[in-house]
Amino acid sequence: MPRGQQPVGEHPLSNAERQARYRARREAQQAAPVLRYRRPTDRRARAQRWHDTVAGLISLKAEYDAWHEALPDSLRDTATGVALQAIVDLDLDELISIEPPRGFGRD
Repeated sequence: MPRGQQPVGEHPLSNAERQARYRARREAQQAAPVLRYRRPTDRRARAQRWHDTVAGLISLKAEYDAWHEALPDSLRDTATGVALQAIVDLDLDELISIEPPRGFGRD
């Protein structure tokens, strides 16, 4: 037994007991295999990703605007109402007007 470790039971395990415990632990681990998936690589150009992100922001802002309009007057001064008002007040026109550079040699 390695130094500094205490035996698990009342007496140290024999080689056969240790091997049986090891095999049981390995069998339990193999019963439920761990599946790992790699996220697919985003192959869109940076400019396309920019336009898609801005379109997503505009869509979200419209949803928050509809939520704010449907909010009862009694909830307008709550934290939710104030946060929705801040989102509705955002001006995304400057983001929409930005055209990112195309990159080296493609301007």
